Amino acid sequence: MSVPAPKFDLDLQVPPPPDLAMVHPLPRKAGEGRRRLVQALVRMAGAVVPPVVVLALLLGLWQLLTMGQTGGLPAPTTVWLESKDLILHPFFDHGGVDKGLFWHVLTSLSRVGAGFGLAAVVGVGLGVLVGVNLWAHRGLDPIFQVLRTVPPLAWLPISLATFREAQPSALFVIFITAIWPIVINTAAGVRNLPSDYVNVARVLRLSPVEYFLRILLPATTPHVFTGLRIGIGMSWLAIVASEMLLGGVGVGFFIWDQYNSSRISDIVVALLWVGITGYALDRLVALAGRLISRGSAS
Repeated sequence: MSVPAPKFDLDLQVPPPPDLAMVHPLPRKAGEGRRRLVQALVRMAGAVVPPVVVLALLLGLWQLLTMGQTGGLPAPTTVWLESKDLILHPFFDHGGVDKGLFWHVLTSLSRVGAGFGLAAVVGVGLGVLVGVNLWAHRGLDPIFQVLRTVPPLAWLPISLATFREAQPSALFVIFITAIWPIVINTAAGVRNLPSDYVNVARVLRLSPVEYFLRILLPATTPHVFTGLRIGIGMSWLAIVASEMLLGGVGVGFFIWDQYNSSRISDIVVALLWVGITGYALDRLVALAGRLISRGSAS
């Protein structure tokens, strides 16, 4: 008697092996989250700790050098004791020039905004003209090179004699100080434009406006914003120096007024405001340049 051979079901579905990533997803995700958090904290510490340490060392050295000194530069502890109210209450306004540092800085910023804005528009336009037109470059560039070496305060008597008022005189000093780096850097960017870009514009028969927006502006944006960053820094320097002589509300006038009152600690606090504000202005212009560069590239 023969035994029948066993039959196998070929349609039997064998389940696939389990995916370990699906079985245990939480530990891996939690580990990645912790690792990213640690990396972010390390990067933050690398950016924050060095300047904090250097600042602490400088304050300590400053304290040691000025300890027990009468007159001259006050120690950091003296600055805190004498100018505590000015530091903690920058927003007070008692009318006239008796205001907190915030309002003095805000007034100076409004003047810088007007003068620098005009310098940016005129400077970029002149830079494009000098960069595109050879005859304009030969005629205007030597004049620009001479005028840009004139110190900002040297323009103040001319502006006062011309406008006879403090406000337009300050705006003119800002304008004439900031315009030269904008013109020179814009012109350099236009002159360094690759010839392939110009040939593409000719093949596509772009209008002057289209050529400026699609070809010239994206290619020269780094040069333009380099000039703008230099210009905004020089504008801030010019307004502080000008306000010392023009008077009225403004951080420059505040510094000079405190000097006449022999309040050196208040001057140190004002200088910190000036430095922080100038740094913020530079960062804002740099951020605008990066955003515009990305938009032009896309």
